[in-house]
Amino acid sequence: MRSKRDGAVYFALTLSDCTGQIECRMWEVAEAQAFESGDVVKARGQVSRYQDRLQLTLDRIRRANPEEYDLGDFVPRTSRDIEELWAELNGYVSTFTNPHLQSLLRTFLDDPQIGSALRSAPAAKSMHHAWIGGLLEHIVSLLGISDLAAHHYAEINRDLLLTGVVLHDIGKLYELRWGTSFDYTPEGQLIGPISIGISMGEKKLADLPDFPENLRVLVEHIILSHHGKYEFGSPKLPMIPEALLLHYLDDLDAKMQTMRSEFARAEGQGRAPGQLTEWVRALERPLLNTAGYLGEQPPTAEPAAEELEPEEEINALPAED
Repeated sequence: MRSKRDGAVYFALTLSDCTGQIECRMWEVAEAQAFESGDVVKARGQVSRYQDRLQLTLDRIRRANPEEYDLGDFVPRTSRDIEELWAELNGYVSTFTNPHLQSLLRTFLDDPQIGSALRSAPAAKSMHHAWIGGLLEHIVSLLGISDLAAHHYAEINRDLLLTGVVLHDIGKLYELRWGTSFDYTPEGQLIGPISIGISMGEKKLADLPDFPENLRVLVEHIILSHHGKYEFGSPKLPMIPEALLLHYLDDLDAKMQTMRSEFARAEGQGRAPGQLTEWVRALERPLLNTAGYLGEQPPTAEPAAEELEPEEEINALPAED
């Protein structure tokens, strides 16, 4: 809120969505309804050009109702169809031959609160799969490569490994909060996702009195050890084949997604297909897309957002200063 020379109040704000942001002014605020920074709002105005930049002059603005927008329009989201991912996840569980492990996963996936959260949760605040639906996308990707690896290594118990895939990051449903931004919950900061995941598992196992004790120990060990090293926050080192394999496949899937994201970022920055990316902090090196380097056709970039027409009504997110 700012003041004109005559003392009257006006709004200076930034509206943003996943395509970008635009500076806005609202000179007459009598028509404005209550909203705060971080809210999704319904706004109407006219686009003009000020100092060679587009600007939106608003005549109406209000906080949007939840049914009026898709959160994925304002924060990054998976490019995959959520219901397809959900069907793939349930498809893997339906192939289990161990009824106890299948029943355990069903107590999670059939829980309305957990099922709803798992359809939208990011896998991280800012690292790999840090977008709406990212955790589900990561789990399904990991199920695919874990299923292949289980057939390759005879000593692997496939159902146990895939159970670990589904549950290894389940604590992130309560570690993270997501909406118009991603952040950590107090529980996530003070307890951590591994401990939260163990607690969730214990509560579900309490509803399965016939669940074998030795199987419980193995499932919990996989959750506890999947970070692989003490310095990575793992309370235990992997001590069974399924835990060791999950640790490396989990790390592999995260790193491959980081590469994919960095190649897309470099393309968006206008770098040539065969050019190295900038220094990638997560991997501590620049990266090279071999497809572009070998002259193969790069993936098609996302289409640019169209400019707004005057009087067009939009949903937008006021960004913090």
